Amino acid sequence: MWDVTVIEDASAAAATLDPVRARLLAELAAGPASATMLAGRVGLPRQKVNYHLKTLERHGLVELAGERRKGNVTERLMRASAASYVISPLALAQVQPDPDRFRDHLSARWMLAVAARLVRDVGSLITGAARARKRLATYALDGEIRFASAADRAAFVEELTRGVGALIARYHDEHGEGGRAHRIVLALHPAVKPEGASPGVDAPASGGGVPGAGGGVPTPGAGAPVLDRPSTTPDGA
Repeated sequence: MWDVTVIEDASAAAATLDPVRARLLAELAAGPASATMLAGRVGLPRQKVNYHLKTLERHGLVELAGERRKGNVTERLMRASAASYVISPLALAQVQPDPDRFRDHLSARWMLAVAARLVRDVGSLITGAARARKRLATYALDGEIRFASAADRAAFVEELTRGVGALIARYHDEHGEGGRAHRIVLALHPAVKPEGASPGVDAPASGGGVPGAGGGVPTPGAGAPVLDRPSTTPDGA
């Protein structure tokens, strides 16, 4: 089971948006179960659960984990194909976001369009790599920084832009034999406050004092921003 997978087909996306099927996917992400077992958990007749399972299986969202005999009946044990799912903008066809329609580095809506393209492109790469049984080399860095003022934030953005521009100028090779184009996406936005937090209370850092530890408490006295430990290992597709 993958930790996360992408849904590119519109009908598959519609199947996951059904509340009953979403509940069944969540149950099957926790472990294999039969229609009878699921019927007791979700409070529906087994026949109705079977109908929903067949729909999810047709779209590749659940798969056969095994079979077991129960009396004179052979039960199929199903499991989710992933622990979680992301719906690609490809499922929206002509109305998917397109960051090439306009370009505004300070627009939150343009950032959203860029993020949607990221989901679409990486999802397509994962799908292609899985079909070819190849590994996909990607890199991502996620972290949090707290600025004392808007001026500091603006200065940070300016330095970041100059630094990344210098790296691109150094490593970009338009005509290198065997080279491949890569897309770089940088984004900076205010952290979302926890639900129910009082005004002025910052969201907790996404990592801890130990690099790569999610949701931990920063090391006392540490003044640096919290960043995940970068990984250079190609991601299995």
